[in-house]
Amino acid sequence: MSNTQPVTPAAPKTPGKPSGLPAPARYWAALGVLLAISITVLDSGISNIALPTIAADLNILPSTSIWIVNAYTITIIATLLPFSAIAERIGFTLMYRIGISIFIAGAIVCSMADSLGLLVSGRIIQGLGSSSVMCLFGGMVRNIYPPHKLAAGISLNAMTVGLMAVLSPSIGAFIITIAPWKWIFIFTIPFCLVALYAARFLPVIPKISAPFDYLSALLNMLTFGLFIWALDESGNKPILAGIGLLLSLLCAILLIRRSAPLAAPLVPVDLFRIPTFSYAIIVSALTFMAATAAMLALPFHFQNSLGLPLATVGILFSTWPIGSIVIAPLAARLSARFPASMLAGIGAAIMFIGLCGLLLLPTPSPLTLISSCMFLIGMGFGFFQTPNNKAMLLSTPLHRSSATGGAQATTRLFGQGIGAAIVALCFSISQSHGAIYALSAAVFITLIAVLINLIRFFKKLDTAVI
Repeated sequence: MSNTQPVTPAAPKTPGKPSGLPAPARYWAALGVLLAISITVLDSGISNIALPTIAADLNILPSTSIWIVNAYTITIIATLLPFSAIAERIGFTLMYRIGISIFIAGAIVCSMADSLGLLVSGRIIQGLGSSSVMCLFGGMVRNIYPPHKLAAGISLNAMTVGLMAVLSPSIGAFIITIAPWKWIFIFTIPFCLVALYAARFLPVIPKISAPFDYLSALLNMLTFGLFIWALDESGNKPILAGIGLLLSLLCAILLIRRSAPLAAPLVPVDLFRIPTFSYAIIVSALTFMAATAAMLALPFHFQNSLGLPLATVGILFSTWPIGSIVIAPLAARLSARFPASMLAGIGAAIMFIGLCGLLLLPTPSPLTLISSCMFLIGMGFGFFQTPNNKAMLLSTPLHRSSATGGAQATTRLFGQGIGAAIVALCFSISQSHGAIYALSAAVFITLIAVLINLIRFFKKLDTAVI
């Protein structure tokens, strides 16, 4: 157990503002980050689409096969903040190499799995590897690109996420049609090897000398692990899920009280004292809640309420990430000229309009109208992400870059978890109208995000402190 007395981070080895890497090291470092992002997004998408095939091959129930996904997700969200704290102490480059290596080991275990237990074990290992690199993305981007190119770097990351989200189901389906399902895990290994090579070009980021707080790490894992588990089990085991949520809340209270007096705590409560960061985190969580709730509810709405075939639904959903990809470069350029709160507010407002359009669709509706609404949602989401992430990353001290990135990733997963829980709750209230209720909730949450962006715009909370 570590000393809980306040500690002072080591002074940065490189004083002043980050100036980014020179070319061509910048290109290799950016490639390493983009590959790591692609690997983590692809791994989720291609494994999700393979679940029915895996369940049939291993002779397990479809409901049981969900743990192939849950084990990966719970592992990531439970370890993001502890791994961020470790990265601040051992260095980003070493943490990156460890994470990619662990991911490769997990992929090998998954490719050799002949039982659910071994496959879930491999997915947990992969989750540890993914978490080890995901917690670094924000801090790396901030230090790879010079200030005038930072928005472009964030935009490039967003475009990569959108592109991989579009491609992953098709890639997974293609692999399964030509090879055994185990090849979906082997597929990512060559990209991991290239990412390992690119690690030699990553920026050197100042470390901190604070001791690692093992008790806080345990409380953090219990807080998020119990929370996600309780959300997943709320429909099947409501009593146990309720107990899990209460225990998660208790651990969260203990964790915050323990972290509050520290200068560089594992849970970055010190960063939440920065208004720009806090507002950016809040609206980010809200937009991910709304996006996830809509994304999970819309397939039911399209098929059950509008009577659309599954193939058509798949095509319609591709317009969402396409909208994000198309708008990301424009958002990057505008973020250098206009306040983040203004741009993020406009993005959230565009999301709101698209969601309202889907909620008010007549039956039947032309596919062009539906796809236009989906495109608007994706465009609004993409327009929101770049300026908001830029404000988030630049609002914190340089030596807390890893904690900032970890908080950013944790917020995304937390918002997605809440969004999924909202959908489950809506369907538990009404099977026939659950999709409409969930979509209505997404509209309301997006409206709150718009209003909060208005508040931070009038408070002028857009000044970054590097």
